[in-house]
Amino acid sequence: MKLTLSICTHNHLAALKQTLIGLHDLHPPQGSWELLIVNNASPDGTGAWLAQGDWQRIDIDCRVVQENQLGVAHARNRALAEAKGEYVVFLDDDETPEADWLVNLEQTIDCYRPAAIGGRIRALLPTDCPDWLTDELLGFLGELNYGSVERELTEISTPIFTGNAVFHRQTILDAGGFDGNLGRRGNIQSGGEDTELYQRLINLKKTVRWAPKAMIHHRIESWKLRRTYFLQLHFRQGRMEGARKRGVASRIPPLYLIPQLARAHGRAIMQRFKQGARHSLRQEMNAAYFTGYFWGWLRDPI
Repeated sequence: MKLTLSICTHNHLAALKQTLIGLHDLHPPQGSWELLIVNNASPDGTGAWLAQGDWQRIDIDCRVVQENQLGVAHARNRALAEAKGEYVVFLDDDETPEADWLVNLEQTIDCYRPAAIGGRIRALLPTDCPDWLTDELLGFLGELNYGSVERELTEISTPIFTGNAVFHRQTILDAGGFDGNLGRRGNIQSGGEDTELYQRLINLKKTVRWAPKAMIHHRIESWKLRRTYFLQLHFRQGRMEGARKRGVASRIPPLYLIPQLARAHGRAIMQRFKQGARHSLRQEMNAAYFTGYFWGWLRDPI
């Protein structure tokens, strides 16, 4: 089989239903494919609803597997283990792909046979967006756009996101899969499992392609359009990276972190004082990150 389209879901039934409805509009690829849903320990009735089967496409094989170890990285690794396709295509449960999405991804596979492909993600925002939500912040809501030209990605600074990504199954399994210590766990909104895997592939000199015509729309929920969401996201990211950087070394943070933390908070305070809350969020996010980094080094396990 050529492609496995996998959706990993946790406790997000209403969004999943909308995503599955959108899949009925997909233009099918030329090669054989299947739809694989990984139910990641959902307590909201997702399993029972999937079991009744009304959501399935009649033209392809549709399967559901249960992954009880909570965490999106574990769910993605389960998808890799269960997939029948040579390539695994990941779509999140709150996204709607454009009709030619899979066709464009298949064309990139046929042309280049890469280890991975990243596609464009467009944030689909509610109508009542706050005035502080600038274009610069959309990347933290999953938006991804490296331009309209298809090309190879070779830099650490251009990661792909698993909301719209394809991976050569055996290559990723040989590389160790997704890091189970990273990514969302239930209601804990963290990430990094996709960017860490991308960085590993780049370091291994594997081919990663950018496919701008393969576009999906990420439906953003209103609760994410709060300043606290962005601050908590960066605090958790800092905690994770601080603990990983410390490793087995002393839990006493190095002295150089103290002035970095002080400068980050100082810049945030000055920015808010001079220009107001509408312009200071980015600096406040940096301060939250360094606070989390310090805390993670001090307290968190690896």
